[in-house]
Amino acid sequence: MSTIARGPRILKGALVSIDRDTSVPSVIAFQYNPATVKRTLKPVMSGGEGDRAQAVRLNSAPQETISIEVELDATDGLETADATTLSVGLHPQIAALELLAYPPTSRVMSNARLLNAGVIEISPMLAPRLLFVWGAKRVQPVQITSYSISEEEFDVNLNPIRATISLELRVLTYSDVSTSNPDYHQFLAYQQGLESLTGDVSAQRAADRRAIARDGDDILNQ
Repeated sequence: MSTIARGPRILKGALVSIDRDTSVPSVIAFQYNPATVKRTLKPVMSGGEGDRAQAVRLNSAPQETISIEVELDATDGLETADATTLSVGLHPQIAALELLAYPPTSRVMSNARLLNAGVIEISPMLAPRLLFVWGAKRVQPVQITSYSISEEEFDVNLNPIRATISLELRVLTYSDVSTSNPDYHQFLAYQQGLESLTGDVSAQRAADRRAIARDGDDILNQ
Protein backbone atom coordinates (compact mmCIF):
# COMPACT_ATOMS: atom_id res chain seq x y z
CA MET A 1 0.00 0.00 0.00
CA SER A 2 1.41 3.36 -0.99
CA THR A 3 1.37 6.31 1.31
CA ILE A 4 1.21 10.01 0.50
CA ALA A 5 3.89 12.11 2.11
CA ARG A 6 2.42 15.10 3.86
CA GLY A 7 4.42 18.22 4.60
CA PRO A 8 3.81 20.49 7.55
CA ARG A 9 0.60 22.49 7.42
CA ILE A 10 1.59 26.11 6.85
CA LEU A 11 -0.45 28.87 8.42
CA LYS A 12 -1.67 31.60 6.11
CA GLY A 13 -0.86 35.21 6.86
CA ALA A 14 -3.85 37.52 6.67
CA LEU A 15 -5.32 40.95 7.06
CA VAL A 16 -8.42 41.06 9.23
CA SER A 17 -10.83 43.97 8.87
CA ILE A 18 -13.27 44.45 11.76
CA ASP A 19 -16.35 46.63 11.38
CA ARG A 20 -16.46 49.13 14.25
CA ASP A 21 -20.26 49.08 14.48
CA THR A 22 -20.92 45.34 14.30
CA SER A 23 -17.49 43.94 15.33
CA VAL A 24 -17.90 41.45 12.48
CA PRO A 25 -14.47 40.43 11.09
CA SER A 26 -13.65 40.00 7.43
CA VAL A 27 -10.58 37.84 6.86
CA ILE A 28 -8.41 38.35 3.77
CA ALA A 29 -6.01 35.40 3.84
CA PHE A 30 -3.00 35.63 1.56
CA GLN A 31 -3.11 33.19 -1.34
CA TYR A 32 0.64 32.75 -0.92
CA ASN A 33 2.53 33.95 2.13
CA PRO A 34 4.85 36.85 1.20
CA ALA A 35 8.43 35.65 0.82
CA THR A 36 9.66 38.69 2.77
CA VAL A 37 8.18 40.79 5.55
CA LYS A 38 10.20 43.97 6.02
CA ARG A 39 9.79 45.68 9.39
CA THR A 40 11.26 49.05 10.35
CA LEU A 41 11.24 50.24 13.96
CA LYS A 42 12.08 53.83 14.86
CA PRO A 43 12.49 54.42 18.63
CA VAL A 44 10.70 57.46 20.05
CA MET A 45 13.15 58.97 22.53
CA SER A 46 14.10 62.27 24.09
CA GLY A 47 17.14 63.58 25.95
CA GLY A 48 20.79 62.81 25.48
CA GLU A 49 21.35 65.57 22.92
CA GLY A 50 23.53 68.54 23.87
CA ASP A 51 23.25 67.93 27.60
CA ARG A 52 25.22 64.80 28.52
CA ALA A 53 23.73 64.87 32.00
CA GLN A 54 20.21 64.47 30.64
CA ALA A 55 19.07 60.85 30.60
CA VAL A 56 17.69 59.31 27.42
CA ARG A 57 14.01 58.54 27.86
CA LEU A 58 11.66 56.28 25.91
CA ASN A 59 8.56 58.38 25.28
CA SER A 60 6.41 55.67 23.74
CA ALA A 61 6.47 52.43 21.81
CA PRO A 62 8.60 52.67 18.65
CA GLN A 63 7.08 53.72 15.35
CA GLU A 64 6.92 50.56 13.26
CA THR A 65 6.19 50.10 9.59
CA ILE A 66 5.65 46.80 7.77
CA SER A 67 6.22 46.30 4.04
CA ILE A 68 4.88 43.23 2.25
CA GLU A 69 4.17 42.11 -1.29
CA VAL A 70 1.05 40.00 -1.79
CA GLU A 71 1.15 37.76 -4.86
CA LEU A 72 -2.06 36.65 -6.57
CA ASP A 73 -2.34 34.00 -9.27
CA ALA A 74 -5.49 32.69 -10.98
CA THR A 75 -3.82 29.55 -12.42
CA ASP A 76 -5.49 27.09 -10.04
CA GLY A 77 -8.94 28.57 -10.62
CA LEU A 78 -8.47 28.50 -14.39
CA GLU A 79 -7.28 24.91 -14.35
CA THR A 80 -10.31 23.76 -12.34
CA ALA A 81 -12.66 25.91 -14.45
CA ASP A 82 -13.82 27.90 -11.43
CA ALA A 83 -16.77 29.99 -12.65
CA THR A 84 -15.78 33.20 -10.85
CA THR A 85 -12.17 33.02 -12.02
CA LEU A 86 -13.23 32.34 -15.61
CA SER A 87 -15.65 35.27 -15.47
CA VAL A 88 -13.67 38.01 -13.68
CA GLY A 89 -10.17 36.65 -12.98
CA LEU A 90 -8.53 38.11 -9.88
CA HIS A 91 -10.80 41.14 -9.62
CA PRO A 92 -12.52 39.93 -6.38
CA GLN A 93 -9.22 39.34 -4.55
CA ILE A 94 -7.77 42.65 -5.72
CA ALA A 95 -10.98 44.48 -4.77
CA ALA A 96 -10.99 42.98 -1.26
CA LEU A 97 -7.53 44.42 -0.57
CA GLU A 98 -8.18 47.69 -2.36
CA LEU A 99 -11.41 48.38 -0.50
CA LEU A 100 -9.49 48.44 2.80
CA ALA A 101 -8.51 51.98 1.78
CA TYR A 102 -12.07 53.10 0.90
CA PRO A 103 -14.96 54.32 3.05
CA PRO A 104 -18.07 52.19 2.40
CA THR A 105 -20.43 53.63 -0.22
CA SER A 106 -23.34 53.24 2.22
CA ARG A 107 -21.70 55.80 4.51
CA VAL A 108 -20.80 58.07 1.61
CA MET A 109 -24.42 58.16 0.42
CA SER A 110 -25.73 58.56 3.97
CA ASN A 111 -23.49 61.58 4.51
CA ALA A 112 -24.60 63.03 1.18
CA ARG A 113 -28.25 62.74 2.24
CA LEU A 114 -27.47 64.45 5.55
CA LEU A 115 -25.73 67.31 3.75
CA ASN A 116 -28.65 67.69 1.35
CA ALA A 117 -31.00 67.78 4.37
CA GLY A 118 -29.10 70.77 5.77
CA VAL A 119 -26.87 69.13 8.37
CA ILE A 120 -23.94 71.51 8.76
CA GLU A 121 -21.28 69.27 10.24
CA ILE A 122 -20.65 65.66 9.20
CA SER A 123 -18.21 63.63 11.27
CA PRO A 124 -15.43 61.92 9.29
CA MET A 125 -16.05 58.23 8.77
CA LEU A 126 -14.16 55.85 11.04
CA ALA A 127 -12.01 53.32 9.24
CA PRO A 128 -12.56 49.69 10.24
CA ARG A 129 -10.08 48.14 12.60
CA LEU A 130 -7.34 46.35 10.70
CA LEU A 131 -5.12 43.60 12.07
CA PHE A 132 -1.99 42.18 10.45
CA VAL A 133 -1.84 38.49 11.36
CA TRP A 134 1.43 36.67 10.84
CA GLY A 135 1.23 33.57 12.99
CA ALA A 136 0.12 33.33 16.59
CA LYS A 137 2.98 35.50 17.90
CA ARG A 138 2.32 38.51 15.66
CA VAL A 139 -1.16 40.01 15.61
CA GLN A 140 -0.77 43.77 15.30
CA PRO A 141 -3.25 46.60 14.75
CA VAL A 142 -2.26 48.50 11.61
CA GLN A 143 -3.38 51.10 9.11
CA ILE A 144 -2.58 51.14 5.41
CA THR A 145 -0.31 54.03 4.42
CA SER A 146 0.46 52.95 0.87
CA TYR A 147 -1.08 50.57 -1.67
CA SER A 148 0.30 49.84 -5.12
CA ILE A 149 -0.58 47.09 -7.56
CA SER A 150 1.18 45.58 -10.54
CA GLU A 151 -1.20 43.58 -12.78
CA GLU A 152 1.08 41.34 -14.81
CA GLU A 153 -1.05 39.02 -16.95
CA PHE A 154 -4.59 39.18 -18.35
CA ASP A 155 -7.12 36.82 -19.89
CA VAL A 156 -8.87 37.42 -23.23
CA ASN A 157 -11.39 39.72 -21.48
CA LEU A 158 -8.57 41.75 -19.89
CA ASN A 159 -9.29 40.40 -16.42
CA PRO A 160 -6.06 40.28 -14.39
CA ILE A 161 -4.87 36.72 -13.76
CA ARG A 162 -1.51 37.52 -12.11
CA ALA A 163 -0.83 40.45 -9.83
CA THR A 164 1.47 41.70 -7.09
CA ILE A 165 0.16 44.11 -4.47
CA SER A 166 2.63 46.11 -2.38
CA LEU A 167 1.36 47.26 1.00
CA GLU A 168 2.91 49.64 3.50
CA LEU A 169 1.39 49.26 6.95
CA ARG A 170 1.87 51.46 10.00
CA VAL A 171 1.54 49.66 13.31
CA LEU A 172 -0.82 51.34 15.77
CA THR A 173 0.52 51.22 19.34
CA TYR A 174 -0.98 52.15 22.70
CA SER A 175 0.64 55.54 22.15
CA ASP A 176 -1.59 56.20 19.12
CA VAL A 177 -5.05 55.40 20.50
CA SER A 178 -7.05 55.87 23.68
CA THR A 179 -7.35 53.20 26.35
CA SER A 180 -10.98 52.63 25.32
CA ASN A 181 -9.89 51.60 21.83
CA PRO A 182 -9.58 47.81 21.32
CA ASP A 183 -6.33 48.40 19.42
CA TYR A 184 -4.76 49.75 22.63
CA HIS A 185 -5.21 46.39 24.31
CA GLN A 186 -4.34 44.47 21.15
CA PHE A 187 -0.92 46.10 20.92
CA LEU A 188 -0.37 45.79 24.67
CA ALA A 189 -0.96 42.04 24.35
CA TYR A 190 1.48 41.92 21.43
CA GLN A 191 4.23 43.62 23.44
CA GLN A 192 3.57 41.37 26.43
CA GLY A 193 4.03 38.43 24.06
CA LEU A 194 7.43 39.82 23.02
CA GLU A 195 8.41 40.17 26.67
CA SER A 196 7.39 36.57 27.41
CA LEU A 197 9.48 35.36 24.47
CA THR A 198 12.61 37.04 25.82
CA GLY A 199 11.87 35.46 29.19
CA ASP A 200 11.67 32.04 27.56
CA VAL A 201 15.02 32.62 25.83
CA SER A 202 16.66 33.75 29.08
CA ALA A 203 15.35 30.69 30.90
CA GLN A 204 16.63 28.38 28.15
CA ARG A 205 20.07 30.02 28.20
CA ALA A 206 20.25 29.63 31.97
CA ALA A 207 19.33 25.94 31.61
CA ASP A 208 22.00 25.52 28.92
CA ARG A 209 24.62 27.11 31.19
CA ARG A 210 23.66 24.74 34.03
CA ALA A 211 23.90 21.75 31.69
CA ILE A 212 27.34 22.84 30.45
CA ALA A 213 28.53 23.28 34.03
CA ARG A 214 27.28 19.79 34.96
CA ASP A 215 29.02 18.26 31.92
CA GLY A 216 32.24 20.03 32.88
CA ASP A 217 32.05 18.68 36.43
CA ASP A 218 31.42 15.16 35.10
CA ILE A 219 34.48 15.35 32.86
CA LEU A 220 36.71 16.61 35.71
CA ASN A 221 35.48 13.85 38.04
CA GLN A 222 36.24 11.05 35.56
